[in-house]
Amino acid sequence: KLYLVNQTANTFSFTYELSLAGETGFELKNEVLPLSDFYLHDVPFENLNDTPKFWFEFSLTKPDKTKAEYYETFLKLRAKQVFQKIEEMKLKQEASFSYPLFEKYPDRIIEEKPDLDKLSAAGYKIYESAKTKAGAPPRTVIDLHIEKLTDHWEKMGKAEKLDLQLKTFEKYYDLALQHHQSMLIVVHGVGTGKLRDEIHALLRHKKEVKSFVNQFHPSFGYGATEIYF
Repeated sequence: KLYLVNQTANTFSFTYELSLAGETGFELKNEVLPLSDFYLHDVPFENLNDTPKFWFEFSLTKPDKTKAEYYETFLKLRAKQVFQKIEEMKLKQEASFSYPLFEKYPDRIIEEKPDLDKLSAAGYKIYESAKTKAGAPPRTVIDLHIEKLTDHWEKMGKAEKLDLQLKTFEKYYDLALQHHQSMLIVVHGVGTGKLRDEIHALLRHKKEVKSFVNQFHPSFGYGATEIYF
C-alpha cells in the first residue's frame, strides 16, 4: 500500500504518475492536507521488477508569491532496494518504510537579467542570440529521423539512437521557448511509435505546452506532432 505523507503545515495539490517499464500504469490528481497521509493505491510486488518510476508534481493550494509555482520530483526504485527495505522493516518490527520527496517546498527563483543598455554603453558588443554562430538557430520543424542527426547511425544501438533523438528534441524545444515561438513541429516518423510515445510523455509534463496533436499532416502524414505554446 502506497501513501503520500505530508508532514508540513501546507496543503498541496499534486499530480502523481506511476510508470512501469516506461509505460504509464497509474495516474492521479488530488490534494494532501497538512500533517496527514493520503492513500494512493496498491502496488503488486511483481510490478517492482518493471523498474517502477514514481513521478510527482506538487503546487501550493494557496499560492505564495515567494514560493515556486510548482515542484517536480520522482523516485525510481529497483526491486532489490525495496526488498532490502522490507527485510529491515521486519527486523525492526516496524509497519512501514518511507522515501523523502522533499523536506522544504522550494522558494521562487528570481532571475536577474543584465542591463543591456549599460553593457552597450560600456563598450560591449550586444548580439541577438539567433544571429550568433555559437549556438544552433531555432527551427519551427525538427526532423528526428536518426539518419538526419548523425552519419554513424548504423553502428548505434536502439537505446543510443533514442537517446540522441530525445536530446535533439530537448535542444530545439528549449530554443523554441527562448525565441518565443508559438509552435513547433516534431517529425518522429511512424515506425513502432516508441519515439512518438516518449516525446508525448515528456510534453504532458511541460508547463509551457498549451496543446499538442498527432494528426494527419499533408507533408508528414501521421509521422509528426504539432506542439503549441
